Amino acid sequence: MAIERLQKILAQAGVASRRAAEQFILDGRVKVNGSVVRELGSKANLDTDRIEVQGHGTLKGQPLVYIAMHKPANVVTTVDDPEGRMTVMSVLGMSRAIGPRQHEGDLPRVYPVGRLDYDAEGLLLLTNDGDLANAMLHPKTHVPKTYVVKIKGKPEARALERLKRGVHLREEDGSVSRVTSPAEVRILKESPANAWLELVIIEGRHHQVKRMLEAVGHRVLRLIRTDFGSITLEPLPTGGWRFLTNAEIAALKSWNPGSAHKAKRPRPARSDKPLSAKPHGDKPVRGKPSRAEKPSRGSKPARTDRRTGSVAGPKRLRAR
Repeated sequence: MAIERLQKILAQAGVASRRAAEQFILDGRVKVNGSVVRELGSKANLDTDRIEVQGHGTLKGQPLVYIAMHKPANVVTTVDDPEGRMTVMSVLGMSRAIGPRQHEGDLPRVYPVGRLDYDAEGLLLLTNDGDLANAMLHPKTHVPKTYVVKIKGKPEARALERLKRGVHLREEDGSVSRVTSPAEVRILKESPANAWLELVIIEGRHHQVKRMLEAVGHRVLRLIRTDFGSITLEPLPTGGWRFLTNAEIAALKSWNPGSAHKAKRPRPARSDKPLSAKPHGDKPVRGKPSRAEKPSRGSKPARTDRRTGSVAGPKRLRAR
């Protein structure tokens, strides 16, 4: 391991978050080679220096871990909860990983990348790689997050256009926030009483999806995050989790604002394809097109793979 700032070493070792680790240093709870260190700019090498933390003993290097979880509803996206509610760490400890492991031994301490509301469900990333987590959450990175949302009522065209342009959000003190970044939105399914929407945003403000829809006159009844950057929720069952593949990790680490198009699926403006339900809930997904919907002979042929001759579909990272 290279020479790193002490707070980063403590965070990656799972002692605490980077901010909490800085307080450990200021409080004199950290020793390097037997000497107390109180300077935040201090550096060390976990491979060659003896680093001791009061209450945690001598640190040992731990592998970096990257996890995708299907967070259930009514679970708190925190490491612990003063109110005693179930947290995502509890969910993590209730089952084994689905698919292959990325390392051997006990699971290092990990932290959620961002948050999902208590009553929301869907894709949540967890890691002990503080640099990656910070990069994924930084506003300048523009990592798209996709949500499938059930709302009360049927949205009008002008409401959808407002979401696409950006809306002002009402703050708790009654003030109005700056306008949100433009969103992608489309209707998946409608009924006389409600509708399902797909919403893609690049920000992560507090309760943002709910507040955006409230701003255009619709209450959120159910909220599911299906994609985070190039990572997708499928095929994880509710409460299930898996380790990210090496390809997925590399894609996240190389992310930049220009990468946004890589994670987007083809989104037609509107489609009349039938809708079917998923096993984990009543989230609508596109069904297979009927025979009548297949392109006619005169239509433009699909792009094919020169090597195999098969039809080439959109590139997308999947669980292996």
